[in-house]
Amino acid sequence: MTRRNELLHQKPRVLLHACCGPCATSVIEQLHNDYDLTLYFFNPNIKPIDEYYRRLCEAERVANYFGVPILAGDYDTKSFDNAVASYADYPEGSERCAVCFNLRLGDTARKSADDNFDLFATTLTISPHKNSAVINRTAEETGVLHGAKPLLGDFKKKDGFKRSTELSRELGLYRQKYCGCRPTV
Repeated sequence: MTRRNELLHQKPRVLLHACCGPCATSVIEQLHNDYDLTLYFFNPNIKPIDEYYRRLCEAERVANYFGVPILAGDYDTKSFDNAVASYADYPEGSERCAVCFNLRLGDTARKSADDNFDLFATTLTISPHKNSAVINRTAEETGVLHGAKPLLGDFKKKDGFKRSTELSRELGLYRQKYCGCRPTV
């Protein structure tokens, strides 16, 4: 195969934001044939710190299982606290989530552009508790802002969430009981 043909057959590089290991499982499974994935764990919303590290370890286990590299962003809870300060008493699914999505996807889009990824995506749409339209709109907006191209989707469709629970069970993964956000103090 010539060098030109090799370049034409390379998979697009995708920086895949992962909120946790269980959510990453079926998303990686859905994308790995068509894309060269790198997992990106950036979640300053997760509290307390023990919970953050537990989820990071599970994301690392999933990345290793699928043979996907993983990067971890800074654990800067102050950026999250400042971003959602005026929404501290709002419930999950409210404007508070949109602000959190913007923070995490904005950093993912920035990292994607800085590191010359072809696309960026997120596992957040796997959750039946998250609004995929809001997440995808946020990815488009942050992509424009940072000069990165989003790979949009709704990974809960076609039994994506069900498959993530099956894979999590098979791999013995810790599945958290909450998204990670705790009210700021």
